[in-house]
Amino acid sequence: MNIAINTRFLLKDKLEGIGWFTYETLKRITRSHPEHQFFFFFDRKFPDEFIFSNNITPMILQPQSRHPLLWYWWFEQAVPQALKKTNAKFFLSPDGFLSLNTNVKTLLVIHDIAFEHYPGHNSWAHQKYLQHYSPLYAKRAERIATVSEFSKQDIIKTYQIDAAKIDVVHNGARDVYKPHSEEAIAAARKKFNVGEKYFIYSGAVQPRKNIANLFRAFEIFKKKNKSNVQLLIAGRKAWKFEEALHVYNSMESKNDVVFTGHLSSEDLACLLSGALALTYVSLFEGFGIPIIEAFNCETPVITSNTSSMPEVAGDAALLINPDSVSEIAVALDKLAFNEQLRNDLSVKGNRQKQLFSWDKTAERLWQSLEKIISE
Repeated sequence: MNIAINTRFLLKDKLEGIGWFTYETLKRITRSHPEHQFFFFFDRKFPDEFIFSNNITPMILQPQSRHPLLWYWWFEQAVPQALKKTNAKFFLSPDGFLSLNTNVKTLLVIHDIAFEHYPGHNSWAHQKYLQHYSPLYAKRAERIATVSEFSKQDIIKTYQIDAAKIDVVHNGARDVYKPHSEEAIAAARKKFNVGEKYFIYSGAVQPRKNIANLFRAFEIFKKKNKSNVQLLIAGRKAWKFEEALHVYNSMESKNDVVFTGHLSSEDLACLLSGALALTYVSLFEGFGIPIIEAFNCETPVITSNTSSMPEVAGDAALLINPDSVSEIAVALDKLAFNEQLRNDLSVKGNRQKQLFSWDKTAERLWQSLEKIISE
């Protein structure tokens, strides 16, 4: 059977949330199902490392789709032509987009609909496109997979989608995320000029990630304690990060903030392993993969009490109101100086992480696709 898959988020050395979801699930699904032929639709050149097995045929569809006009052309012109050319019976799209111009049965993965709740966090053109087409995509898809029960309920409520049409397929964490040796941690700290005590944020810098409030809270923490604790920002500057940089530039303690840029998984795992805590105080998440990565590294977590994050963190994190700078600052203070609390959270995180793995994600995603195949 021919199954086509949108793989435009498989980008060498640039994998983030959706990219890692695509990579980890497709690697498992294609290798586990040699009886099927898979067609990977890229929008640019790709490395061989993304061709996981012999039953994959890669195709480059033009143009590169990184703008609303190009999104439309890619999905409504290039994708339907490729589906017809490959005689695909089913289409899997793991990034929230699909083609309205085809009758091929489609499994759509919607990670979150944050843009519906925080419209000011995207450019005008991106926001208009997403708000117009996402409800149409949700209704067009034969089935929808999403990464948390929270996101499922959000999609049901916002787009009036039948609950029976939506499957929950939680994210996981890669094997590299595990406790690392003191030697490996020290080497990573030296590489990025980091001291022995630090908090870490993992992810892109963009408005929804709430970095501005994290900086404000860190400033309060530093003024109160006069400690040598640092804050690492491990991720690229993505979009609309001006407010965060404005707050950063006004900080008295900005010399204790380290921007590492986008990290390899190996470097990030080492730095996570050595951190006092992960500070993931996002305003809204469909899941929050860094939370599970921190649990796997036995690193305590501070995260938000909103959207999916309580579902993912369980009782294994300090939950705070992301709009409250003082709550974030208090959480930093607690974990910086309370070793017993850090140990307790590490133990709880070690238990909570058992609920999530990429093996489970891939299995559940395939089960969702099989529901379409069996119809």
